[in-house]
Amino acid sequence: GNKCMGSTVKTPGEQKGAGAGGASGSLAPVEWTDNILLLSDSYKVSHYMQYPKGTQYVYSYFESRGSDREGWTEVCFYGLQYYLRRYLEGVVVTKEKIAEAEMYYADHFGDGTTPNPAMFYKKGWEHILKKHGGKLPVVIKAVPEGMVIPCKQVLLTITNTDPECFWLPNYLETLLVQVWYPMTVATNSRNQKISIHNYLEKTGNEGWAIPGGSALKLHDFGFRGVSSVESAAIGGSAHLVNFMGTDTVASMLCAHRYYGAKKAAGVSIPASEHSTITSWGEKGEVDAMRNMLEKYPTGVVACVSDSFDIFRACRDYWGTELKAQVEQRQGLLVIRPDSGDPMEVCAQIIGILCEKFGSTTTKTGHKLLPPFVRVIQGDGVDYETIPKILQNLMDKGFAADNIAFGSGGALLQKVNRDTFKCAFKCCEVTVDGKARDVFKDPATDPGKTSKKGRLTLQLASDTTGFTDADKYKSSKDSGVQGGQGFLHYSPCGKYVTVAENKGDAAKDIMIEVFRDGNMPKLWTFDEIRARADIPNGPFSQPASTEAA
Repeated sequence: GNKCMGSTVKTPGEQKGAGAGGASGSLAPVEWTDNILLLSDSYKVSHYMQYPKGTQYVYSYFESRGSDREGWTEVCFYGLQYYLRRYLEGVVVTKEKIAEAEMYYADHFGDGTTPNPAMFYKKGWEHILKKHGGKLPVVIKAVPEGMVIPCKQVLLTITNTDPECFWLPNYLETLLVQVWYPMTVATNSRNQKISIHNYLEKTGNEGWAIPGGSALKLHDFGFRGVSSVESAAIGGSAHLVNFMGTDTVASMLCAHRYYGAKKAAGVSIPASEHSTITSWGEKGEVDAMRNMLEKYPTGVVACVSDSFDIFRACRDYWGTELKAQVEQRQGLLVIRPDSGDPMEVCAQIIGILCEKFGSTTTKTGHKLLPPFVRVIQGDGVDYETIPKILQNLMDKGFAADNIAFGSGGALLQKVNRDTFKCAFKCCEVTVDGKARDVFKDPATDPGKTSKKGRLTLQLASDTTGFTDADKYKSSKDSGVQGGQGFLHYSPCGKYVTVAENKGDAAKDIMIEVFRDGNMPKLWTFDEIRARADIPNGPFSQPASTEAA
């Protein structure tokens, strides 16, 4: 069925309509539905013939093998439920979809002139349609969404439930591995939350309940900077796991439709852009600013102020000509610079605003603007610049609560699968009724060694009865291909991936989230936010103190 974006397109001949638009007729809108048979890498279409004869079950897992960013040692797992509900849940194999895939793959595996219909495993998909009613016979277990897990630990496992469909788990790899994206955005966003929270603490912040603390300190500006509307929805919702501010409307729809958020999971405010200010002309800039105050007499309003001279705007316009209006207005004015070196500009304009509007002193002795004026920096903001800007403000005697941040491409787009070295590997097969461990251990890259056998993720404190000899040692350290030992401890010592089917299923942190087309466990957005929150964060406050 059509679950909102997808893959079936009509040919140009089928699209032609009868309306106006020239002799050839106009094109009708393209209808787009998902076809799971076409949501995989091409080479996987051929893999059903490549497993050992007698293969009945293929068991695979997903993990982060580390990070290419210094100090990023853990991931906030998020986004799998979207992919399962969007693409895998329910009846996803139909006669029509099989026919469509057969048509495309015959040409795709041909030589450009002669089709090759033999490559597509039509019989396998027809079996799923006939025996399972078009539902996918696989079982998926995964860590609870929002949970923060060290790198190099298992996050997800999948295997088939019908021995005829041994080829299916890894056919689904292409789609399942895309969870790297929301997982990485959620972690990127969370790491920035940690930075902001730390500087709020260091500079004397005292209110932590929504809308205070870090809740609205990093606003998502990323809709235009991502590769697709779907990326905006998924990545934007991953940011909302940690914060409440967004201008990426699609993110709220994703949180609501796929994670049961009861209302808009993010908030925003009226704000100007350069066109609405510069259309008044340079001499009219102060009138454009006055107009913002008059049109929005209450609540929070933001105004971009660097169209011509940010320092003049803060000193002469906001701080002098419009000062009384700003002070008497029932609400908060947020001034937005959008150019220059943010480390220097932010400190300079906060200094000017403190001179013009006065300031109070926090318990740590840092200057804080009055509650009716703040700054938002939305240019050049990422996980590296935020702590530098806040450190510079702190060094100059200013509290972190004077400023919020907006981030776009750096938040949602400047990440890739190698940010957390995400990988999906087969670790066990069952052939003729006998299970055997599977692994890779390339001599040219020990970092790509995979885990062996059935896996559980357990708390180290729950994992007893083993000896030091059972701890995993690499092939380099043990002299054994694939390494020796089955206990893969996290460096922090809190978690352990137990390999080689030696784990205790009753102690497995991973939960069954998908079985044979059905989803036995659905996480809510509130649960995920609470799980991902940092100590004393916005979603960990007593409910009675939170804003409605």
